[in-house]
Amino acid sequence: MNVASSEAPIAVVIVAAVAENGVIGAENDMPWRLSTDLKRFKRITLGKPVVMGRKTFLSLGKPLPGRPNVVITHDPGFAAEGATVVHSFAEGLAVARQLATELGADDVIIGGGGQIYAEAMASADRLEITRVHATPEGDTRFPPIDPGVWEEVARETPERGEKDSADVTFLTYRRRNDGAAGPKT
Repeated sequence: MNVASSEAPIAVVIVAAVAENGVIGAENDMPWRLSTDLKRFKRITLGKPVVMGRKTFLSLGKPLPGRPNVVITHDPGFAAEGATVVHSFAEGLAVARQLATELGADDVIIGGGGQIYAEAMASADRLEITRVHATPEGDTRFPPIDPGVWEEVARETPERGEKDSADVTFLTYRRRNDGAAGPKT
């Protein structure tokens, strides 16, 4: 394998829990409690670099264990113990790809929030969406999933856990290869 193609196999995967009305957050927190989704998030992301915005990182209270955390912020003075701080989505993606290569990981994870998801949609190869069957109030939304660009390739409806505040459906989307949406950037 030559150096020019070494980044190609690393997929950019957006992982998000999204309510039926598109809401993903309210006042820098999730408007639900979903133990089932948190277990899925950990299963998908463990051992892979996770790119997130500063507000998302701060809402966690500490770095996600077992995976490199890459935090994007426009604040030049921001420091995050246990995470790599960058100042643009492009820089975050480049750092995460390098970390994935070093780890032997096949995915880079985009973990939020809303602005980071919106920037990542053009670069993503796959979406791992937990559809939350609720319509909460919220101030942060997930970008629309365009069926002309994204094809649903898997669906699972797990049993509602005793610690879950709503039913969920796990959805996997892959970028369509038919060229209808133009080239991925």
